[in-house]
Amino acid sequence: MAIRLHGSARTTPRIRAELQLATGSHRSLAKLYGLNPKTVAKWRARTSVLDEPMGPRDRASQHLSQEQEHLAIALRKQGHLSLDDLMGQLLETAPKLSRSALHRCLQRHGISRQPATQVPRRHGKFEETTLGFVHIDSAEMKISSGRQHMFVAIDRVTKFTHVAFFDRATKANAAQFLRQVLVVFPYRIHTVLTDNGMAFTGQERFRGGVTDTCIGHIFERICKFNGIEKRHTKPYHPWTNGMVERMNRTIKESTIKAYEYEGLEQLREHVQAFVQSYNFGKHLKALRWKTPFRAMCEAWEKEPSRFRLHPHQFTVGLNILVPLYTHPAGDSSPPTAGGRDPNYHSPVNGAWYFVPFHLRDERIEARSALRSVEIFHRCAPMDYQGRADD
Repeated sequence: MAIRLHGSARTTPRIRAELQLATGSHRSLAKLYGLNPKTVAKWRARTSVLDEPMGPRDRASQHLSQEQEHLAIALRKQGHLSLDDLMGQLLETAPKLSRSALHRCLQRHGISRQPATQVPRRHGKFEETTLGFVHIDSAEMKISSGRQHMFVAIDRVTKFTHVAFFDRATKANAAQFLRQVLVVFPYRIHTVLTDNGMAFTGQERFRGGVTDTCIGHIFERICKFNGIEKRHTKPYHPWTNGMVERMNRTIKESTIKAYEYEGLEQLREHVQAFVQSYNFGKHLKALRWKTPFRAMCEAWEKEPSRFRLHPHQFTVGLNILVPLYTHPAGDSSPPTAGGRDPNYHSPVNGAWYFVPFHLRDERIEARSALRSVEIFHRCAPMDYQGRADD
């Protein structure tokens, strides 16, 4: 390996070695080699002929305190966070921290590179779009005590996410979830992108038939009724809907792949808590280190005409989940006043419905069967009066 010397160096590795082996005095050797006696004394006191590193011995970051630097190291080693996720975690406590400064901090501690777990792939970018382009998908959440199907909706622009749980991924449940999404998102949705699953679109072999022509799929009917453009991915191309696929993976990695649950109820509560923290507390690189909620508020400031509600009504702590009760005979009308009807069971297909603050009143907190049905009819009015198996 070649040895690099600074421009003012008066000695070479050979001269330094000769000085270390010489037996004369410092002054005589300095006169012989034309050096300063201090330079001779320095190299005779060393055992190596290489230059020592310059600068402070204990280097530290200018933007991170010692406690914050220790926190970054712990999150990197124990949490295996990427550089961008680590940046998002430290941004609130260190607002002047830059991505390059954080990378240099990791380099000093030898943890700037994580072991590759798979072959890197080229990732394309989504086309530019406006507020209201929503990706929807479903994923099975399986634990030791059972399984549930989780429906996920994420906006392409703000990354605002909503989830709901059902017992099965049927088209009736997908339609219920879409109605729920139309209520939860405070702005108008103009496009919905899904895969080619039976819950979201009619199968290709049945397209053009009598049923498809006259009735169509219930999910697509709801989109048409609300003026929403319905798109589906190309067969065997799941990466087209990669944004919601990646969100499914993020939720699973933070819940069922990291924790054990006593039951499905505990799983649902944890997933809802994670999504809440994601929407209101996670700083995303794709949003220039803003949270999805903050991005939604900025969109409201620029184009308030697109919104039905002020985003601040979705602040954490003001929203609740309520179950939908129904009669075994299929009657979805509210039970009679004066008490709970024992024939009403809860919830329907394991479904829980998100109620924004603007629809909440003192009756909701009681969470009785009567109130839950009333709330459901107010939050998700039936825009298609058909049977549940349509």
